[in-house]
Amino acid sequence: MELRKRKHKPEINIVPLVDVLIVLIFFFLMSMQFRNVNVLAITPPKIDSAGKDKASAPLEIAVNEQGDYFLNAKLVSQTQMSEFFQRFAERDERPAIVILADEDSPLKAVTFLLDTARRNNVDRISLRAR
Repeated sequence: MELRKRKHKPEINIVPLVDVLIVLIFFFLMSMQFRNVNVLAITPPKIDSAGKDKASAPLEIAVNEQGDYFLNAKLVSQTQMSEFFQRFAERDERPAIVILADEDSPLKAVTFLLDTARRNNVDRISLRAR
């Protein structure tokens, strides 16, 4: 009696490959850090009781440790900031303004921004913290 061997076609089981791929995608999504990359090295102070920022596409004004102002990452002077708030108050559609100040920046620089905004009736202004 002759036993015939059946020839099996080689096949690749892709179910374990898909499982591994899903685990890798999940790992990379969980370990990814979605940060706004800024040129300035500013460490904002931590606020535990703050709510979440609901503004969409706000204008960012940064203040570094020396008290310099940066409007959307461009260095501006104090008089230019005053002129900006005057022009900003005249606009019909005004986005929210977010002040991003370093924790070691002078309080005088931040209060100037808040005071100038209030004098020009700019009410949608907030401070960003960690």
